[in-house]
Amino acid sequence: MTKLGLIFILAFWTWLSLIPESRADICLHDDGEEVLHISNTSTAPDCAWRITEAGGSPSSPGTRTLPFHEVITTAAQANQLDPALLHAVIKAESGYQVHAVSPRGAAGLMQLMPATARQLGVSDAYDPVQNIMAGARYLGQLQRTFDGNLSLTLAAYNAGPGAVKRHGNVIPPFAETQAYVPKVLQTYQRITSTN
Repeated sequence: MTKLGLIFILAFWTWLSLIPESRADICLHDDGEEVLHISNTSTAPDCAWRITEAGGSPSSPGTRTLPFHEVITTAAQANQLDPALLHAVIKAESGYQVHAVSPRGAAGLMQLMPATARQLGVSDAYDPVQNIMAGARYLGQLQRTFDGNLSLTLAAYNAGPGAVKRHGNVIPPFAETQAYVPKVLQTYQRITSTN
């Protein structure tokens, strides 16, 4: 890339950062003939520089570079959740593996159990959009059920709301759930503190 092209990119990036609600991914590439191309098609194979979306939740600065950012942000906003929380759950549940399946049959990014997926209207648990939207809806329902208590919400997501209620609205004494809740909370904290 030429020096002029690099200066333009830096100037453009500075200008873009001054816009309060930028909502587009931008692709920049130099065609080798002193011409700099700017596109909103950031998936182009010749995209040399990608400026990612600057919008999203102000409480989740670290989510913009994570997989499935757009659908997670949309699902989070629709269910009054922080996108970073959804990322933390997905990281713990499937490690962002679309075709993940648990030994008990939970499927997809948010590891939806078949009965839960059916109740939420999911026809393909391996479709990232359906899975994330349904998982976010379920997580939002649990958060309301447990009055915003995040630890109990996560425990219910892992062990089921009935298990949390049966144990007196505390994290159930299951080894998996006891490990799951702090794991998700630590990931959540790490994502929200990323700048």
